[in-house]
Amino acid sequence: MGENTGSDSVSVRSEVTGLGLDANSALKGSIEGLLKTDVFMKAVEGSSVAISITDLKANILYVNQAFMDVTGYSKEEVIGQNESILSNHTTPRLVYQTLWGRLGQKKPWVGVLLNQRKDGSQYLAELTVAPVLDESGESTHYLGMHRDVTEVHRLKNQAINQKSMLEAVVDVSPSVTVLINDQGEIILDNLAYKALASDMGAEPIKEIFTILKERTRGKFALDQRVEVKGIEIELFCPSMGTRWFTCFGDSITIDDEAIDHFFNPVSRQCTLLVLNEITEIRRRQDELRLHSLKELVAEEEFIQALGETYHGAIHQLEQPVNLIAAAVTMLEKRLGNSTGQDPVLEAMKLAHQTGQEALKSLTSMVPTNRVFPKTTVNVNQLLREAISICSTRLSSAGIDFNWQPEKTLPGIWGQETRLRAMFKQLIDNAIEAIEMGSAQYRVLEIATRSGNGFVNIEIMDSGSGIPENLELKVFEPFFSTKEGHSSRKGMGLAMVHEVVNQHAGMVSLGCSRFGGCNVSIQLPLAV
Repeated sequence: MGENTGSDSVSVRSEVTGLGLDANSALKGSIEGLLKTDVFMKAVEGSSVAISITDLKANILYVNQAFMDVTGYSKEEVIGQNESILSNHTTPRLVYQTLWGRLGQKKPWVGVLLNQRKDGSQYLAELTVAPVLDESGESTHYLGMHRDVTEVHRLKNQAINQKSMLEAVVDVSPSVTVLINDQGEIILDNLAYKALASDMGAEPIKEIFTILKERTRGKFALDQRVEVKGIEIELFCPSMGTRWFTCFGDSITIDDEAIDHFFNPVSRQCTLLVLNEITEIRRRQDELRLHSLKELVAEEEFIQALGETYHGAIHQLEQPVNLIAAAVTMLEKRLGNSTGQDPVLEAMKLAHQTGQEALKSLTSMVPTNRVFPKTTVNVNQLLREAISICSTRLSSAGIDFNWQPEKTLPGIWGQETRLRAMFKQLIDNAIEAIEMGSAQYRVLEIATRSGNGFVNIEIMDSGSGIPENLELKVFEPFFSTKEGHSSRKGMGLAMVHEVVNQHAGMVSLGCSRFGGCNVSIQLPLAV
């Protein structure tokens, strides 16, 4: 029991709780008589718990074999000694005061003391001390039972320390880390995950699950073992915009902790997900890609402009050449058989021939449309790229831009380069129409949706619009509604019509709800 406070006259009444025996029935008679009880002696001597019996001053009267094994003392060395022989003298005095206080109240005391063996080594003793009462209810002895819990304490602290160290390592990691059970409940998350949840204003795990299921075509499930390797995930944060991550994950099997599974262990599957942010890398990649796209679009526009120039020259030259041809025919009829003697006719024939050769030469110089392979195309992505290319112009024009894409838009079968150039042409046209218009609000809205086997694209502006009687004529080459303005006449909407036809789609014009033009395009879904 350790230090004795001198409370040898305390009257107590209690049970021998450690042995489960009532003192009035189990400990009748003197201690000498009890020690002669054969069954009791065998039980006590064979117990794995260190047992000692002391007088009211904590002087040892009896110890069992387990007591000697734990402390290293022999029976002869401790009989007559005070229990304080085991004290390390580092246990706080308050512990001993509490111990003797409980005994003074006729109640057993249970606690832990730091004891010392005979060889000086220390150990933690989980101790139970109970008063032994006589027939009149007076305390006659104290029964002490203790066991060495040093290893239990070490293992407990080791587990706590390892948990603390693991949590510290996980928390200090910049990667978003989260452990989920098979019910989708979070078991462990780190500070990076909590920060992401705060930035999103919602629990990220549900959206992450949705994206993983989509990217793995439904194979990802919490109740199945699925390894996730480098799947890109985009998450939207209101204050920061879209953030990109690469996700890695694996399943972890743990044993169920419920005690009803002690004899029949049940395993549960948990999923560990680690997300590394690649937003800056993705932005740099997007910048490089956008730069390349700008160069590609600029090249396409140059080729288109060159083609328009040649087509314009051919268009302008064809009329006089045709007039010369008609004049030659009329003059030949008038001169009859003497045509070979007329110098004017010969000159006109030569002019006609020269004009035809010029037309042939110009026609050969017209750049041919490059043939691009068709692939499954994400229309939303192409529109985003076209919008990014035009973003500087949109900002400088003070246009309120509204982008309303369908979140999961099906793909179409088409030529990326031509479609992207078409969308940019339409955005450029809308910006120019808005700049020339007189609307109070400068608005451009682009929306996508799918249905009935088509992807539908609507580009609406608050510009000057197109009169209803010209909604078909504007698709003709070199026709423009912008007479009197600096804009050149060209093949813009004619090119749009050509690209839409190449993709077996439909294009129509109408009035937008902003008072300007509404360009509606339907493109068939990829089969």
